[in-house]
Amino acid sequence: MSPGDERNDGLFGGSGETRTRLPEGEGGGDDVYGVPRRSTRSGRTSSRGLVTVVGVVVLLLAAIAFANRGDGEDDTASADPKKPTTTSTSPTGKKPVDGKTAGIPSGFPRDEQGAQSAASNYAVSLVSADILKPTRRVEIVRSLFIADKVSELESTFNKTYSKEFLGKIGLNEKGEPAPGQTYVSRTVPVGTKTTSYSKDAATVEVWCTGAFGTAGEDTTNPVSNDWFTLTLKLRWADDDWKVESFRSKDGPAPVNGDNKISTADEIAKAIHEYGGFTYAR
Repeated sequence: MSPGDERNDGLFGGSGETRTRLPEGEGGGDDVYGVPRRSTRSGRTSSRGLVTVVGVVVLLLAAIAFANRGDGEDDTASADPKKPTTTSTSPTGKKPVDGKTAGIPSGFPRDEQGAQSAASNYAVSLVSADILKPTRRVEIVRSLFIADKVSELESTFNKTYSKEFLGKIGLNEKGEPAPGQTYVSRTVPVGTKTTSYSKDAATVEVWCTGAFGTAGEDTTNPVSNDWFTLTLKLRWADDDWKVESFRSKDGPAPVNGDNKISTADEIAKAIHEYGGFTYAR
């Protein structure tokens, strides 16, 4: 797929979608992205009645959980021995790292949980508004990727995020939106899974959601939600986990909720007022 094709070049999703994509982290491929697509709300199968029922169930579960908190004693012994007391998706409770490099969390432990934490934080940076800004992009690439990939990726990113490409999504050559508009690319990791691990290398899948688009008057790319999975191959280098390559796929995506859509001003205000997080497995 060629970078000049507006529909099928790996920079845009098909079927009228407006996803912009990162250049392939392995030097070629067909499903790696930067800013995910604008999802459509057509074909929704949910109903307000269903949402109401689900809301009631959630409240009931919350009430039951609160009532069962007890006095803090460990109730593991009284649990049904046939049922698991923990799952592979439970958070570990380990604290996030304290260090940062170029504003990105760094200094992750050399273990499987450290690799998952690193992948989560790296996904946030790779699918961010900053990746479209030339100066900031250099810092991100040099911070996240192993040294022997940096030069190649800097060139590929710069060609992909050209002045012409940025103009198509309403940004100038510095990756900035028009006055009065706010470009949004806020990624939130939902969960992680290690598919391979050794002391020197790991492959981690990061299931993500987020808000993507442009908030402001006369925008042709309104902010909407998306779900995707980013797979990162990591290598231990320079006393930290570094990205060797990456790829993506759509979903898993739940049924769209029956949420009241916020105004562009409300979205822009939230982006400026609510900060992000340092993620830990």
